[in-house]
Amino acid sequence: IFSRSATMKMSRAPKMGTKMLGSWGKGEISPKKEEKKDKLPEFLKARDYTGALATLEFKRKTSVDPEEEVTTLLWIGYCAFHLGQYQRAFDAYQNLVNHYADKYPNEVLLYQAACLFYLQMYKPCETAMNAYTNAEAKTLENRITKATTDEAVAERRHKDRSASSMLMKSKTSNSSDTEIRAMISKEETDAFKSSRSKESSMRNRLLFHLAHKMDDQEKLMMRHQELSDTQEDQLCLAAIHYLRSHFQEATDIYKRLLLENRDDLALNVFVAMCYYKLDYYDVSLEILAVYLQAHPDSAVAVNLKACNHFRLYNGRAAEAELKVLTDQGHDLNTNDLVRHNMVVFSQGEGALKVLPNLVDFIPEARLNLVIYYLRHNAVNEAFDLLKDLEPSTPQEYILKGVVNASVGQEMGSREHIKTAQQFFQLVGASASECDTIPGRQCMASCFFLLKQFEDVSIYLNSVKAYMYNDDDFNWNHGLCLASNGDFKQAEEALLLVQSEKYKSEYCYVSWLARCYIANGLPRNAWELYTKMDTSNESFNLVQLIANDCYRMGHFLYAAKAFDVLERLDPDPEYWEGKRGAVVGVFQKVVAGKAHSDELREALAMVRNASNPQVEYMVRVIRKWCAENDIKL
Repeated sequence: IFSRSATMKMSRAPKMGTKMLGSWGKGEISPKKEEKKDKLPEFLKARDYTGALATLEFKRKTSVDPEEEVTTLLWIGYCAFHLGQYQRAFDAYQNLVNHYADKYPNEVLLYQAACLFYLQMYKPCETAMNAYTNAEAKTLENRITKATTDEAVAERRHKDRSASSMLMKSKTSNSSDTEIRAMISKEETDAFKSSRSKESSMRNRLLFHLAHKMDDQEKLMMRHQELSDTQEDQLCLAAIHYLRSHFQEATDIYKRLLLENRDDLALNVFVAMCYYKLDYYDVSLEILAVYLQAHPDSAVAVNLKACNHFRLYNGRAAEAELKVLTDQGHDLNTNDLVRHNMVVFSQGEGALKVLPNLVDFIPEARLNLVIYYLRHNAVNEAFDLLKDLEPSTPQEYILKGVVNASVGQEMGSREHIKTAQQFFQLVGASASECDTIPGRQCMASCFFLLKQFEDVSIYLNSVKAYMYNDDDFNWNHGLCLASNGDFKQAEEALLLVQSEKYKSEYCYVSWLARCYIANGLPRNAWELYTKMDTSNESFNLVQLIANDCYRMGHFLYAAKAFDVLERLDPDPEYWEGKRGAVVGVFQKVVAGKAHSDELREALAMVRNASNPQVEYMVRVIRKWCAENDIKL
């Protein structure tokens, strides 16, 4: 029903050393101390987190100082996080929580929450966030308690009296102890919040992303309102726009930030990613070139370039771009993102080996595995993969529609067909997708399922120029045109289908035969039948040829078809059809619209028949032929 195009997986972030897309402050997850006696600072400055981790693990084995152990574990968590080893980072922070309860800062709980978020463990992430919030509240409470003892209040009153002049009354000279405590509490709270501004912003960004992942719209809007104009918060907002498929809004933010921070080259990658999603592949490549010029070995940027080439050209062109990474010494098999895209570029080669293991980590892996199953007629497996998925992007809605349509057609389920129609309509009628190629295809699919083929034709014709070589499109367009009676264009569309698998399906063969007959090419329709093996489908096709040829006045091929049917099933109706077709051939010869050879061939089909009507019919035909000097 619908053209199935592969879904591309884009990276979470480009080359290190820049602000991260969708980050709530990766660069902030850093310990307070910095080791200056070894090469750790050099590794960190060079963003060589692998080297830094090796140094830290060695130091951990040789150190016996608890204070140094705490610092080392903080750095291990930091480096592992930036390497994408989120479980390792979480374990380092958990080690601190388990063994150094009185030494680690509260931020460790926040860092754990970030790790859990990237591990897609959203409920535990929310629990960790609550633990951090409670720990911060307890720390503030302890500070206020310590600052508001009787001694502290008395000391504050004494200081204020000493500092006051004869012309200026002290703020606390006439205040009660309760009022002084309230004043101190407010000052301590303001000072605490000021000292925790970075952590507070990071917490809000993390909760913002968490609300998006858990589809909590109320919390999402609340966290949105707490974002500031800082670069980190604006990057976070742009990332949410991107994840919610609001690519134009994300582009506007990234472009504004790029104007303000021209040296931040990674922003070019983010803008390029947005233009890729907006289908401006040439523009995406042009912007991406700025970053690649400075970082030609960036796996993320090269991957994005390959994705653009896949859309503009084909899978081979995309694979050629990824070869650049191989030439630079990168092992493509160690990068899940690249392995995923290599499957897409190669039209599904190795899909069952690669994609199932990535389903829980790369969202597009699930969608592409569904596409693979659909292409290999494993409809039930595709349905099982998507049945529990709540769609949130156009691609997910489209695939849910395709899968439900496939199940509905295979099982004859009106419920699944109706569900598919609703999914297609949601995408095709949406403001963001109604004028895109997929959006118009969705509306076409919706009307196709409703059997409103005139409306289908309107939408398919609007995107025809972009889908010339697409077998799915040409199949659907051909069937739609034929259903509308436009058999000439329907024949042209069906003949554009290249897939041998599609061309062997009875639906395709029967509609192409019908087009041939309607366009005055009954011989071509008959050849389609002669190439088929004997089966129920071939029986159905010869019935179609018999009836359509008779209706269109192609009596010789109608007679041939009815002759075959009569031999397969001696039903009186088939004899009557053959008799009428033979008489039709005779009538055309008499009218000068057919050659006598056709009459000779038609008579051969009834000459040996046992029906008593044959002798009279043959005698009349022979008499006319003799009178007109036609030899049979």
